[in-house]
Amino acid sequence: MVTEFIFLGLSNSPELQIFLFVFFFVFYLGIVFGNLLIVITVAYDSRLHSPMYFLLANLSLIDLCLSSVTAPKMIADFFRKRKVISFKGCLAQIFLLHFFGGSELVILTAMALDRYAAICKPLRYTTIMCSNVCVGIMAAAWGAGFLHSVSQLAFAVNLPFCGPNEVDSFYCDLPRVIKLACTDTYRLDIMVIANSGVLTVCSFVLLIISYTIILVTIQHRPSDRSSKVLSTLTAHITVVLLFFGPCIFIYTWPFPIKSLDKFLAVFYSVVTPLLNPIIYTLRNKDMKTAMRRLRKWDANSWIKS
Repeated sequence: MVTEFIFLGLSNSPELQIFLFVFFFVFYLGIVFGNLLIVITVAYDSRLHSPMYFLLANLSLIDLCLSSVTAPKMIADFFRKRKVISFKGCLAQIFLLHFFGGSELVILTAMALDRYAAICKPLRYTTIMCSNVCVGIMAAAWGAGFLHSVSQLAFAVNLPFCGPNEVDSFYCDLPRVIKLACTDTYRLDIMVIANSGVLTVCSFVLLIISYTIILVTIQHRPSDRSSKVLSTLTAHITVVLLFFGPCIFIYTWPFPIKSLDKFLAVFYSVVTPLLNPIIYTLRNKDMKTAMRRLRKWDANSWIKS
């Protein structure tokens, strides 16, 4: 019986591992600082107490949690010759990855719904996106993430692992782990594609259709706020592409390429959670103004103390 898995990591070169350690350590600090800054700014500034920024703060929190499932261990493993994780720890990584990933999928869909209501149904926006609806969306996000992760874990928990235990990556994920099972995994591969792949592709297509409708509506109803709305939508669409691109390839592409798989795994777990706060803060004047107010308030509080 296999009691642990060994990660092959990103590289065996000691010099390259030192560089990767510094690189990813800085990236992870940026993830923590950037996403916490958005959460604190939205919570502090009453002008940002709206459905869009409520969803944005929750997206930042989930991005932070999603990255924290894999990044800290990956960074610590750069100084270990044997990059080991226990069997239960591997299952925990699979569960948490799909829990936060499934929750983020729902929030991104809700953010598209929010922009659709604000632009296409402006007179009914406050009714459609009331506080109860926002709380319900978050409950649905966490609930959907939990159900999705449990369904993924059900595929792996009873698999027979009797020999091979080397995972050619820096974290555990279902497509890589089931390949190590001492049984025919063809049907399991199909089930993973049916569960994660189809869900991801369908959600992505739905989001693209939603944003297309919104863009067409803006084109037919030009106003003074069109440039601001387009800037916000550009940020949303960019984040959707960054999140769904790697997911679609990892969970639906039938002919995996190891080097590309590792690149997409790094992009999904480290790069995207860092880019999200950068995209939203650089392209959003309200966020930048609120952060300046937060900085002034912090400076004044420090002077008074």
